[in-house]
Amino acid sequence: MWFILSLVAMLCWSGSDLFSKIGCQHEDDKYNHLKMVIAVGVVMGLHAAYEIFFGGVEINWHVIVTYLPVSALYILSMTIGYAGLKYIELSISSPVCNSSSALVVIMALFTVGMNEIAPAQIAATAVVCIGTVGLGIVEAREDDALRQARQLRGNRRYAKSWLALGLPVIYALLDAAGTYVDALVLFDEEMPGETTFRLLGWVGDKLSPDSANVAYELTFLAAGIVCFIYVVLIRRSRLIPRREGPKYLGAIFETAGQFAYIYALADTAHVALSVSIIGAYCVVSVVWSWLFLKERLSWKHYLMIGLVLAGIVVLGVYDA
Repeated sequence: MWFILSLVAMLCWSGSDLFSKIGCQHEDDKYNHLKMVIAVGVVMGLHAAYEIFFGGVEINWHVIVTYLPVSALYILSMTIGYAGLKYIELSISSPVCNSSSALVVIMALFTVGMNEIAPAQIAATAVVCIGTVGLGIVEAREDDALRQARQLRGNRRYAKSWLALGLPVIYALLDAAGTYVDALVLFDEEMPGETTFRLLGWVGDKLSPDSANVAYELTFLAAGIVCFIYVVLIRRSRLIPRREGPKYLGAIFETAGQFAYIYALADTAHVALSVSIIGAYCVVSVVWSWLFLKERLSWKHYLMIGLVLAGIVVLGVYDA
C-alpha cells in the first residue's frame, strides 16, 4: 500500500505544480498568488471538515496553536512559491523549490552534528547546492535573444529578474524551516508510540499526524479567508471562473497529495523508498511542463536541473 500511496502523492503534487502554474501565470492579475491561497484554503477546509465529522479526527485549539509555527511557515512558503510562478518556468521553479530537502540536512548538521548525517546525504546536499547555484548563474548569463527564441514555442516570455529565482529560493528556505520545526513539534524522544519518518528520518507522535494535518488545513482555511477579505472585498479584484478553475484543480491535487504523503510515510519499514518516490515529484513536474506548457530550456539548464534532481533522489533514499 505504501508504494501506491507514494505514487499518488508524487503524481498529485506534480499535478498541483502544473495547475498552480496555469492558474498563477496571468501577469495582468497581481493577486493571483493570493487567489491561489483562497482556493487551497477552501479545498483544505472542506477536507478538514470531512476528517473531523466523518473521520473522527480529534482537533482542539491546543493542537492548532501548537502546530501554528509549522503551518505558518508552510503557508507562507507556498504563497511565495505561487507568487513566483508568473516570473519563471515551472521546469526551473519546481526543482529549486524542492531543494528544501537539502537545506534541512544543512540545518541538521548544525544541531545533530556530522556523525548523525550519512556521508551520502552530505554529498547529495552539496550536489543540490551546486545545481541550484549553477541554475541561477545560467539564468543570469543567458543571452536575451536565445532566451526569447527558446520561449517562443511555449508562447511565454520571462525576462531576467531577481524575482525569477529569488522567490523559489525563499520558498525553499521557508519550507525547509517548516520541515525542521515540524520535526521539533511532532517528535519527542520520551514519548512512546509508533515512529514515522520524514526527510531526515524520524517524526514521532507528540501530536497525532492526523490532528496536525487537520490543524494545518484549518490554518490554511483561515489564511484563505483573510486573503478573500483583502482581495475580493477590500481590493475589489474579481474572481473569473475560467481563471480560477485551474487554481482549484491545483488545490485538490495539493490536498490529495498531502493526505497520501502522510499515510505513505506511516509505513516505517519502507519510509526511505517512499520519500525517494515522493521527492521525485518535481521530476514529473518538469515532464508536465515540457508536455503541456511547451517549456523548453537550454542544455545548461537541464544539466543543472539534473544535478538538483539527482541530489534530491539521493536525499530521499538515505535517512539519518
